[in-house]
Amino acid sequence: MRDRHGHGPGWGRGFGIGIGFDFPRVRARRGDVKYLLLEILKDGPKHGYEMMTELEGRFRGYRASAGSVYPTLQMLEEGGFVTSEQVDEKKVYTITEAGLKLLEERGESQPEETPGIKRSYEVWRTLGKLSVAVSEGARGNDPEVVQKIEEILNKARKEVYTVLAES
Repeated sequence: MRDRHGHGPGWGRGFGIGIGFDFPRVRARRGDVKYLLLEILKDGPKHGYEMMTELEGRFRGYRASAGSVYPTLQMLEEGGFVTSEQVDEKKVYTITEAGLKLLEERGESQPEETPGIKRSYEVWRTLGKLSVAVSEGARGNDPEVVQKIEEILNKARKEVYTVLAES
């Protein structure tokens, strides 16, 4: 069954096949987005969406929103650190000498990982695999199998809460 946007079950709620599910994110420190964007523009001109996609690819788990990228690009342009031009109905940005100098003065910038993000990511991967197995089992016509799966999941949930309460 698909939702009103055409997305399948579990879309956007932390479940999915393979690694397509959502996982804990890396956070950029306040003010670092401008440096990350300038780093990307060192490789050549790009439009905003390309930069957002590249940010996520370079810094696994970091996803910048349009609400942070576009105002930052505007600020960088007003400061003379980037220029822009319309190319095929898209605004394409290019780093300037001032932008290169700003990067040089700053040094290399990396988003910081939130504590335990790598381990947390592995737990989310495991949860994604479990969700696939549960979905396959729940689609069966055998009510006994579905009931056993529900019992296993309820027991696992209770055990997780017990572990959390003890920690």
